[in-house]
Amino acid sequence: MTNAFAFDAKQFDTAQLESLFFAPARAFAALSVDYSEKLINAQLEATKAYADTSVAQLRSLVEVKDAEGLKSYMEGQQQVAKELTERLKGDAEKVVALQQEFAQESQKLTESSVKQAQDSAQASAKEASETANKAVKEATAPKAAK
Repeated sequence: MTNAFAFDAKQFDTAQLESLFFAPARAFAALSVDYSEKLINAQLEATKAYADTSVAQLRSLVEVKDAEGLKSYMEGQQQVAKELTERLKGDAEKVVALQQEFAQESQKLTESSVKQAQDSAQASAKEASETANKAVKEATAPKAAK
């Protein structure tokens, strides 16, 4: 008993499936993981810097013992605020740059995948056309010989 719907491994082109679907999916997944890793590292670095600054400020506050020390501490707060503002600006720029890089690389991957799919479709169409032409020639050749 033969099954008309049996899977024929000889007709299944795994290389084409790999190149059209799995390879681009893996490339995009790798790009996403790389982006996530860079973003997490940037966030961890920023968080550590802010935490270190906060702890340093708390230590400075604990050291205040008189009015002059409090005045000095308060004057230092302006500098700390300025430094934190600059740090925040730099961190935001870093995240924007990472997002732009990710978008550009994603676009390149997409364009490459689309081009590869178009090339593959054209090659398949050409192959199908050649096969059809060959079949027509073979089908008409015996008739001409008779």
